[in-house]
Amino acid sequence: MKKKLMLLGGIRYLLPVIKAAHEQGYYVITADYLPNNIAHHFSDEYVNVSIIDKEAVWKAALEKQIDGIMSFGVDPGVVSASYVQEKMGLPSFGPYESVCILQNKDRFRAFLTQNGFNVPKAKGYSNLSDALADADNFDYPVIVKPTDLAGSKGVSRVDDKQHLKMAAEYALNKSLSGKIIIEDFIEKQGCSSDTDSFSEDGKLKFVSFNAQHFDTNAANPYTPAAYSWPSTFTKEQEAYLTSEIQRLLSLLEMKTNIYNIETRIGTNGKPYIMELTPRGGGNRLCEMLHYATGVDMITAMTRYIVGDSLPIIEQKPYNGHWAEVILHADKSGIFDHLEIASDLPAEVVEEDLWVKKGEKVHCFEGANDAIGTLVLKFNNENEMVNVINNISDWMNVIVK
Repeated sequence: MKKKLMLLGGIRYLLPVIKAAHEQGYYVITADYLPNNIAHHFSDEYVNVSIIDKEAVWKAALEKQIDGIMSFGVDPGVVSASYVQEKMGLPSFGPYESVCILQNKDRFRAFLTQNGFNVPKAKGYSNLSDALADADNFDYPVIVKPTDLAGSKGVSRVDDKQHLKMAAEYALNKSLSGKIIIEDFIEKQGCSSDTDSFSEDGKLKFVSFNAQHFDTNAANPYTPAAYSWPSTFTKEQEAYLTSEIQRLLSLLEMKTNIYNIETRIGTNGKPYIMELTPRGGGNRLCEMLHYATGVDMITAMTRYIVGDSLPIIEQKPYNGHWAEVILHADKSGIFDHLEIASDLPAEVVEEDLWVKKGEKVHCFEGANDAIGTLVLKFNNENEMVNVINNISDWMNVIVK
């Protein structure tokens, strides 16, 4: 019989996981409460269940007699996947409690502080009045965000206490659990990094850093709009962060997994681990790293999670200069076309457009508002930096 892999969620970022699983001969079950999500059209079976209801997911997993479960690129399902892994004795990311820490921004910051990591001052809240009562205790600017969401949803920068209420209300309304975190805004040197890495039996086998870029004119200027590899970090900074990431994984007794990791260097010179979530990142980061290095973390994770042996995962250099552009609309409206300059100094390795002419698009408030991706390869760093820093000179999403 085919091994059964349950994937929580139904977004398009699951499509390469489904493809890899099918290539290994696995039977794929996708699960969420939205039957029309795109991934369900490519899986072998669909289960209608809320992925944040861990007991319901466990019941469905038992009924389907699965061999493995994960939540790739889908933040709300990670805790439920870990819970089922532990209850059923399946291959796991690591201890359930550790996964809960990593998935909760408030607990994560507290854990970093307790264990001597560089960490911004932060505090969590479950209601608006408590957050506003501390308004005078923060060193502005601060970042306000839900404790349990990814993709920059519900995130705001606040430069003075007069604007704290609006940001806190926005984050509370977005949060699944009704909890938010307010933390110091760490001004960065160069670009922050948001990319994927891989551990086997708790040891980092592949670690990556990139340059994360933002569209300052977007509805939410804190939603990543492009990524490029290599990073703007020095080798020494990358070595320090690699050591700290490994220390964190060891403290939490993590096992074999893909991690989406956000790091940055503060203007104070300190390197920070801002986020480390035990799942593949959205925005096709694993696929980009496969293009850039040949390392196939998706296939490795898919095999591990159902109990099969892993292919060799090892550190490899970038094969040139790579960038991914997250296509998005500057305003809500009707999509007309994507305009790319004919003299773009890059090879368009892949153009993946998710909307058709005449379809509605939403302004760029979060990662879920993306309408496609471009994979670009450049001859040198200067050409890459020029394009990414002046992206509107080279391409535009035309909305009417």
